[in-house]
Amino acid sequence: QVQLVESGGGLVQTGESLRLSCAASAASGMIFRINVMGWYRQAPGKQRELVASITGGGNTNYADSVKGRFTISRDNAKNTVYLQMNSLKPEDTAVYYCNTVTAFWAWGQGTQVTVSS
Repeated sequence: QVQLVESGGGLVQTGESLRLSCAASAASGMIFRINVMGWYRQAPGKQRELVASITGGGNTNYADSVKGRFTISRDNAKNTVYLQMNSLKPEDTAVYYCNTVTAFWAWGQGTQVTVSS
């Protein structure tokens, strides 16, 4: 059973940066590599939304709200996906999760990102 473990969140000020990591443990390299992975976020009182995705080959897609500020990447050898977040805004405050774009695996605990104004 694949377990997703997110890390790297924290409290930052507007304009600062964070880099999130998500490790998919117990996943074989092939299983991880063939999946399109995504970073999601859920703010208080809001639904979880997909903000970035990346194919096994490295093609990326972003929500308009983060385009130009966030960069998703992956290391298939480490079964890990990353989210570099620059120019953070208070509206980016949320719990961030990773999963396949079909949310196929069980959700991890997420990592809290708080951006103060």
